[in-house]
This record gives sequence, C-alpha cells and structure tokens, in this order.
Amino acid sequence: MPMEKFVIEGGVPLSGTMVPAGNKNGALPILAGSLLSDEEVVVGNVPRIRDVEAMLAILEAIGVRVAWRAANEVALCAANVHDVEVHPELAEQIRASFLLAGPLLARFGRAVMPPPGGDVIGRRRLDPHLDAFRAMGAGAVCGRDIVLTAPHGLRPSDVFMDEPSVMATENVLMAAALTPGATVIGNAACEPHVQDLARMLVKMGADIQGIGSNLLTVNGAERLHGCHHEVAPDHIEIGSFMALAGVTGGELRIRDTVPGDLRMIRLVFERLGLRSELEGNDLLVPGGQRLVVQADVGEYKSKIQDGPWPLFPADLTSIAVAMATQAEGSILVHEWMFENRLIFTDKLILMGADIVMCDPHRAIVTGPRRLRGERVESPDIRAGMAMLLAALCAEGRSEIGNIRQIDRGYERIDERLRELGANIERVATEPALHA
Repeated sequence: MPMEKFVIEGGVPLSGTMVPAGNKNGALPILAGSLLSDEEVVVGNVPRIRDVEAMLAILEAIGVRVAWRAANEVALCAANVHDVEVHPELAEQIRASFLLAGPLLARFGRAVMPPPGGDVIGRRRLDPHLDAFRAMGAGAVCGRDIVLTAPHGLRPSDVFMDEPSVMATENVLMAAALTPGATVIGNAACEPHVQDLARMLVKMGADIQGIGSNLLTVNGAERLHGCHHEVAPDHIEIGSFMALAGVTGGELRIRDTVPGDLRMIRLVFERLGLRSELEGNDLLVPGGQRLVVQADVGEYKSKIQDGPWPLFPADLTSIAVAMATQAEGSILVHEWMFENRLIFTDKLILMGADIVMCDPHRAIVTGPRRLRGERVESPDIRAGMAMLLAALCAEGRSEIGNIRQIDRGYERIDERLRELGANIERVATEPALHA
C-alpha cells in the first residue's frame, strides 16, 4: 500500500456547507450486529473509511455476504456464517474487531477472538466485556486468543459494568438482544453511537428500554430479523469541522445534525470562545470570530475535561487542544480517560504552540499563538485531525505523514476540506528509511 502524506498551505478560512458523514463508531457495531440474524441487513450512511473496510473484511472472512448497494449503503447477510474464529491478521487492524464476540456468542454459542488492534492511546480494558459475558453464563478462557463459550446458550442476567465502556455496552446489547428474557445493563455507556445501535436492534426485534440512559433493559428475542438502518451523523466529525471553521475564521453550515448530540460540544467550544447557532437541524458557525477563553467566575482558570457521555467526548480533546492554541487566554485540558492521548502535543509545540504538559493527562494551553508550518506525523486518528487543524491555521506549508491514521476515521477528508476552500493535497511518499 503506497505511503501518503498531506501537504497543506495554511491561513485560508474554511467556509461553506458540509454534510457530516455517518458515525464511524456507530457504523462498526451496527455492521457487527448483522451477525445476529440470518436475514439481510441493509445499512445506509456508512462512512467509506479504512476501519469500515477492515470490519467488512473480518465479516466476509467468516462467511457474511457483503455487497455495496450505493456509495454509502451496504447490504449484509449472515445466513451462511461458517466460522466463529476471527482471523488474527484482520483483527489486529481495528479494535472494533472485538465487537464480533457478543453476536457470535449469542448466535452460535462460541467465539474465538484474537487480541484486537486499534489506536495506541493507552490501555483499553477488555475486562468489562468478559465480565458481562460471564454474568450471562459464558465461559471465557484467556490465552493468546480469548475463547468464549456458551454451549447451552446465554442466559438473561443483571449485568453491572465496572466502567461505562462503550464497546462493552455494545457487545452486551447485541448478545442480550438474541438472548430470550430480560437482561439489565447497569452503568451502561450511553453515547450517541450506543443509542444508534440500540435503535437498530429494536428494528431487528429486540425490546430495549432506557435508550440514552445508563440503565438499559433488553428483552431479547429467540430470533432477530433483518432491517434497514441509517447510521446517525458523526458528532465527533461535526465537532472537528466546527473547530476548523473557528481557528481559520470561516463561516460554516453543517447540515442535518442531531442537535441533542452536540449540546456539550457546543458548551465546551463556547468556553474557548467559539459561538455556534442552530437553524432547525443545521448547525451554523458564524465567520470571523475572535476566540477568547472564558474564565470561570472569580477569574479562575477555565478547564476542559472529558468523560463518559453526556460529558465532553474524549475523541475531541485533541481537537480542543489545537483550538485552544488560537484562543486568547489560558485553559487547562484534562484528558483523564486515556494515558497517551495528549502525547502528540509535542508536534503542536514544534509548530509554535504554548503548551505546558503537567503530566500525561493534563496540559495548560495559552494562546493565541501564530503557528508555523512544519513536517509532522499523525500518531492516531484524532491527533491526526488536530494536526490538520493546526496546519490549516498555520503560516506557511505543513506536511503531515502517516495519514493512514486520519483516513481510518474521516472519509475523503482532503476532498471535503478542499470543497470548503482548504489548500490541501494528498501526495504519495517514499517509505521512510529508519536509520
């Protein structure tokens, strides 16, 4: 696969109208959910990104029939699944490979799961998944692979999460949907993409109460049927584009959002001085805004802290750091969910940002600083987007390497940025030779 980089000339306001892609983190469990039925499941508004292609490859390898019907619509049929062992080389491409565990276990009574791959942003525990499956009567043997067995089927249960893990909640939701009886999931994650999966499972025949809360009651069915489901718009991508408009001074209209999914993002961005308005389901970012950090009452230093929904999403902390470099004042960004998420800030400092790392979880950002173009690498999806943000508002030319990471999460990002006026090119590179 050819290595590619983005070459960016900064300083151009990003203005215009854009339609957000479907939520990556919603699409992956929804695609995995197709395993729960032997009938066809059609999923629309699917982002054409690397992580989705990886998930479809994993499903095809175990016997799911996959066919793209339109640019962003895919039909899946799991009638002829012939394997419950996930291929290790495919699994290591994405962390979401582990989302097959719940559906395979519920439908076939067995799942063999190799260690999942994904972003290196800190340790992500699989324990909540395994604890939940054990609570539902499954056996779990952890060696090089994780072998899950439920030869007599799963049983409905009272499952309480030791942390509101998004993927573990999704895995249990899928398993419980095909387990007759009432399963109660306490301390559940309730992010928009978890809600979206629950809505699809309801279409397939499960009865789920409490969608959007941290207490879910799933009345599972003996059999689930096919359905047609549209993936909801990606609130993380919407937040990313809001920030891009803010730091470049552009005026942006984002169409067809789910306003309720954006409340905390809009509140926190206002703390960085970025105003936004709603017109129906369209979100408007007015142009030419001067970003000024709002201090807390008493002139105390303002803080941005992520957390489980409905708190500020962890996936936007990198974006918030990049945006804060362009806001007048000083703010503390506290990323307490992932150990390595803020490590990329050295690249922003190289570009001229004033960032003091207090520890791996906290950074004090002071702005505004005029950033200058540099050559940098993208360590993970969201840091890659933060680098794009910095490059697009920097003076001069930037090069961002390892853009495969950005492509994993954002569909045709360079084309869509060009449509808004960005000066960005995708260029093939020679593989780097490490001394």
